[in-house]
Amino acid sequence: MKKSISYIILSVCGLFMVIPFIWMLTTSVKSQLEVNKGNVGFLPIEHYSTYEENGKVFRITSVKVDGDSTYIHIFDENMNRIRSYEKVLSSDIEEKTEVKLHFENYKEAFIKVPFQRYFINTLFVSFSVVFGVLITGSLAAYAFATMRFKGRDFIFYLFISMMMVPQPVYLIPSYVLLNHLGWIDTYNALIIPWIANIFTIFLLRQQFKTIPAELFDAARIDGCGRFRTLWTLVLPLSKSVIVTAAIFGFIGSWNSFMWPLIMTDSPGLRVLQVGLSYFSQEASAQTSLLMAASTFSILPLIILFLFAQKQIIASFASSGLKG
Repeated sequence: MKKSISYIILSVCGLFMVIPFIWMLTTSVKSQLEVNKGNVGFLPIEHYSTYEENGKVFRITSVKVDGDSTYIHIFDENMNRIRSYEKVLSSDIEEKTEVKLHFENYKEAFIKVPFQRYFINTLFVSFSVVFGVLITGSLAAYAFATMRFKGRDFIFYLFISMMMVPQPVYLIPSYVLLNHLGWIDTYNALIIPWIANIFTIFLLRQQFKTIPAELFDAARIDGCGRFRTLWTLVLPLSKSVIVTAAIFGFIGSWNSFMWPLIMTDSPGLRVLQVGLSYFSQEASAQTSLLMAASTFSILPLIILFLFAQKQIIASFASSGLKG
């Protein structure tokens, strides 16, 4: 009974968390006309009126009711008005409701602003950051986990304490430093400051400390140096944690907004989140297009997480047991 109650509570909480995402998906395939009418439900339902004339059905909008008659506007199949203020019998007007998906919203949103360029920039920056994070994180974690040197624990805990410093605190000093280096509005500003990640160092250190010391002794007996031990022994035993570190690094870089917004100005260097912000200002009245752009901007992350969730769970299960 206790376990059943726990699962029920978790399911309800999970449902509440996923409701905004479901609403975003359904709104992205609605027509803007239905959104403007106040159709904020989950189903992309369209309500419209039709009028049949000479065996042909036309879309119409009612203008004014006059007794048993109604003045209408008549539209063709492309929703272009072909006749105005046509007087017809109200009984000849039929109200219809249907579910219609407007996938053209995605195409229109994608070409409205250069999202292709934003995607390329984001992919380049994210993969570069992940590559750098794995290199620096592996080396630093190996040193903190296996090497003995003066001030090791102090330096490590100093690194950990920096995770509590909010980003706005160091934005201005970072901008001054990068401006002095001439890196403002360049890829260097988007990549190099983020190729070292404290959380990745912590995660890999926790994993490296779970590796038995006998394996390191055997490697030294076989003549392996530190770099060879790291490459041939430690990293192969830590694949799940490395995958998790890579995923979290990729997600963090993909979702980065404040840093690239401050450090870059050229439209050609905009990453996806910054481009989406500019698009939201341009399309603030076009909710369906904005939801379509938001959907395809986060879809790669969802697919990535779904494919790698087992590795993430396995890495936390293994790296969190020993300090």
